[in-house]
Amino acid sequence: METINLVLNDIDYITHDEKPIIRLFGQDTNTKENIIAIDKTFKPYIYIKPYNTEKCIEELKILGINNLELVKKIDIGVETEFIKATFTHPQEIPKLRDIITESKQVKEIREHDILFYRRYLINNNLIPTTTITIEGKEIKDKKIYKQENTRLINIEKHVSQENKTEPQKILIFDIEVYNKKGMPQAERDPIIMIGLADNKGYQKVLSTKKSSKEYVKTLSNEKEMLYEFQRIIQEKKPDIIIGYNSDNFDLPYIKKRTEVLKIKLNLGIDNSEIKFIRQGFNNAGQIKGVTHIDLYKLIRSYLNLDRYTLERVYKELFNVQKHDLPGDQIWEYWEDPERIHELFEYSLDDAIKTEEIAEKIIPLTIALTRLVGEPLFDIGRMTTGQMVEWYLIRKAYEQNNIIPNKPTTTQYSKRRGSKKIIGGYVKEPEKGLFEDIAYLDFRSLYPSIIIAKNISPDTILDEEDNFTPHHKTPELNYKFKKDPKGFIPSIIGNILTKRQEIKSLMKKETNIEEKKSLDLEQQGLKRLANSMFGAYGYSRFRWYKLECAESITAWGRDYIRKSMDEAEKQGFKPLYADTDGFYATYIGDK
Repeated sequence: METINLVLNDIDYITHDEKPIIRLFGQDTNTKENIIAIDKTFKPYIYIKPYNTEKCIEELKILGINNLELVKKIDIGVETEFIKATFTHPQEIPKLRDIITESKQVKEIREHDILFYRRYLINNNLIPTTTITIEGKEIKDKKIYKQENTRLINIEKHVSQENKTEPQKILIFDIEVYNKKGMPQAERDPIIMIGLADNKGYQKVLSTKKSSKEYVKTLSNEKEMLYEFQRIIQEKKPDIIIGYNSDNFDLPYIKKRTEVLKIKLNLGIDNSEIKFIRQGFNNAGQIKGVTHIDLYKLIRSYLNLDRYTLERVYKELFNVQKHDLPGDQIWEYWEDPERIHELFEYSLDDAIKTEEIAEKIIPLTIALTRLVGEPLFDIGRMTTGQMVEWYLIRKAYEQNNIIPNKPTTTQYSKRRGSKKIIGGYVKEPEKGLFEDIAYLDFRSLYPSIIIAKNISPDTILDEEDNFTPHHKTPELNYKFKKDPKGFIPSIIGNILTKRQEIKSLMKKETNIEEKKSLDLEQQGLKRLANSMFGAYGYSRFRWYKLECAESITAWGRDYIRKSMDEAEKQGFKPLYADTDGFYATYIGDK
């Protein structure tokens, strides 16, 4: 048996002998070898809420579900008995879900839609992009897994989390294609260049035409150029591979060209080809064991711009105009011996500029990955609201809370049709020129309200309950009990406390890189905390509660109005207010 420190980059599961096998992908921190760690022991499960426990168990056994145990879970603040049903394979759950639900003794089933690999991460407290320690034996017989060039380790002692981080190796790629007939079509138009850059200074352009530029490597044909692309990925062993609009263009184009050329590119650590998985309305390009990030999607979630071209984004972030070539004239530069050098420069520049943008954007995304605990591949394609939900799911498991279900189609439609939440207080700006202006704002107003007023689905009281100590919402008269602390307020409280601790550490820290790391962590915590309010009113949120969302903004409006009234008593005239702060000018004592 050997002990291995592994940077966890990816996770999935495969099936062998009708049983699931978890695969953890990463690199040995000592040898820098690619590793696939195998765990055959983990089983999928769901929770069943019965009407009558004994009769429900009998019915489940008749259905052939025999691996059952009684457990106590906290269900929206109430300790409740559930039946935990464990299965042999994750695919059994969707097949049996409707049959189980139709049982007369079953009220509902819970946690049936937590993806198997995510369940494994949560239950084992594993955080992607950090170092984990495993103990196991190398698998010599690789026939099952077909991994001739990758070390396979069978996990024999459970995985432990070390919470250590390693610098991520990032490789950027960008393709240029021949487009003489207009919009390029992968069925007919070849890839003519691939620009590459990494965060270690590597810069290269692969091409099928010669150049005097040192950074250009010439290949005999497109097929050989794609094979060289594969070789570079295998040699560089990046943790992350990044493109710009690569989910929608670069990777699908490469995949289609390999089909046209009748070749296979084994880019994954497991020697697999590019795979596309459905995420919402979009496809996401996956390279197994290497995290593929489409920087375009990240930029759209971080920046609010009129356009999202690479040139526009670079100008926004660096205030420098990036060199550009007309996209519809790429083929002209390719065929013109006098101008082709500009195309080489443009191809390399695209890769270099994408890497510079990534250096600004990716660190926060990695920080969010380490906070939320989901794979970087998934985090790079999640909304902030989805990150909040998965953060809460992990915390719910830690605190023995059962996770609410997603809304059914009917529930979702009802939520969408419910009354709209009144937002924060806004005072239109006073006209004129003013001196001696002060700005007063609340720090983390909405998160602070959630904590102070204990606003949570598990703390809301019946309208008739006047005896339990509670906070009453202004304007709306909803009631939230003061004790004990609700699930979500307790989580937000921990986030804000941790953020202040990190900010205190930043003030003392002298190491620049460590300071940057701490700053990214506190930024990530801030994003999560500030998004909790919006999640309460989001129709697909598992912990959705309209009364909670309404109460938060109601208290916010109340605090701003009272603060403005108090400012006037102190000789200030409010000039403009919006949600969590206001401007005022001093006019003297009254």
